Amino acid sequence: MNSDRPARRIRSGHATLTAHGEPWVWLTAASLAIAIAMIVGLLVFIAFRGLSTFWPVPLERLTLADGRAVLGEVTDREAAVTATSQAVGHPARRLVRTGDFDGTGNHYEWIDDTAITETSRPEWATVVERVEAGRLHGVPKRMLHGTEVVAEGPEAVWAAYLKEHDAVRTRALRAQRIDKRDRGELQRRLRAARLAVVQAGLDAGPASERAVAAEARERALAEEIAILDVALDEETARLRGANDGWAIEFETPSGGVAAVPLDGIVRAWQPNRLALGESLSLYFSRWGEFLVDDPREANSAGGVFPAIWGTVTMTLIMALFVAPFGVLAALYLREYAGRGPITTAVRVAINNLAGVPSIVYGAFGLGFFCYVLGAGIDDLFFKASLVADGQPTFGTGGLLWASLTLALLTLPVVIVATEEALSAVPNSMREGSYACGAGKWQTIRRIVLPRALPGIMTGLILAMARGAGEVAPLMLVGVKKLALDLPVDGTFPFIHPEREFMHLAYLIYDVGFQSPNSQAARPMVFTITFLLVAIIALLNVAAIWLRSRLRRRFVAQQF
Repeated sequence: MNSDRPARRIRSGHATLTAHGEPWVWLTAASLAIAIAMIVGLLVFIAFRGLSTFWPVPLERLTLADGRAVLGEVTDREAAVTATSQAVGHPARRLVRTGDFDGTGNHYEWIDDTAITETSRPEWATVVERVEAGRLHGVPKRMLHGTEVVAEGPEAVWAAYLKEHDAVRTRALRAQRIDKRDRGELQRRLRAARLAVVQAGLDAGPASERAVAAEARERALAEEIAILDVALDEETARLRGANDGWAIEFETPSGGVAAVPLDGIVRAWQPNRLALGESLSLYFSRWGEFLVDDPREANSAGGVFPAIWGTVTMTLIMALFVAPFGVLAALYLREYAGRGPITTAVRVAINNLAGVPSIVYGAFGLGFFCYVLGAGIDDLFFKASLVADGQPTFGTGGLLWASLTLALLTLPVVIVATEEALSAVPNSMREGSYACGAGKWQTIRRIVLPRALPGIMTGLILAMARGAGEVAPLMLVGVKKLALDLPVDGTFPFIHPEREFMHLAYLIYDVGFQSPNSQAARPMVFTITFLLVAIIALLNVAAIWLRSRLRRRFVAQQF
């Protein structure tokens, strides 16, 4: 008989399945399957709703029994509901995005199917996305240039629109960039010169040579800026003058006529005439605007680039702060601190900090970083700004304080994950390093840390995922509803950490719960949510790729 053959486990015939644990195996496996299905289902639902927002939907003209006509996109349908003693019933109905707010005062309208007498899809029905006042649905009637009728009739007007709109829109955007960027740069230069005068007066006195020289420089700069400002006025007047008078008249479903300036149209399309290629081109064009443009219409239209930039920048700055402090704290607790009541109390405190509500961190960040640390920085280095404008520089919310607050929030996650990674390094490797004559720090730096880096990266991934999705602390320490000026320019330092910023997670809250047009905002909520999940996933994928490279590099050296 072969003695090397493993002995076969004999199950008792009297033992139940519960005694062997099989039901619990099935229960845990089923729980895991349900959890995975819920997560995948949620992600698929968000992706579907988010990706479908910008797909062009046909326009339907609904003629109602009361004689009204409605032209819009059917965005939702509800089956008939039977009335009960607890609820009011209704027939089958559909939610229509009418796009005629100027005439009806409504962006959306529920219409009962029983009230519809006729449904059609007009060939020349047009969706007009305006810079202001939301959408307009109608049929092109005339194109005007001043008092001159350039084109008349749907086909001719649409051809003229395709010919003229790109040039008109380019001039409008150029004038807008001059007002926002060029004039803003001139005002920043003038303010810097004014602050230099105030600073010179504080340092050397208002009658000193330094203050007099600063005032002379300010006057010279003001004269130069006045000349440049006149040139910008002439350029914007030329651009806007070329656009004046261009307008399109649309016939609305109610029979009225709405005139829309051509430079006030972001884009227009006729969904009932679009081929598949044209639909795809429009779809990606709207996604491009969403990713690179500024928001419009109370954040419910346009793009979200400032929020994307703020989310990514804040997360990366947070990671730069939390990684070294978290690793150093874990190294001390694991490799240097002796076992005792103090070390145990510190570990308990760290674990408890992981469960503190995030709004508490926000209150701490506002009180300590903004009102104490930031106010001290302003008194030392930015007193001129306080004297001249009465506005704090670092003594209010900003990108730096938001990043530090979230670094504190996620610090326990990094410490715990790093401690686990350090404890997973075999003691035999430490002992071998000591036997070769290496000191403790040499062993940590050359042996322990490289092999613990994959686990440290895991903690950093979890910290970035949590920090990027937080909202409550940011509402207190720097996030704004609308901040089109990014905290960045071409001067040194490149990033201005004292400036307030936009954030995707806060934008979801603002668009979903603070928008005056909740129905129009709902698709944007799903789109922004999908974008936030995608950005967090990209950041995590980058960190996981780095962790895999570290694991492949060092795992072969373990024994």
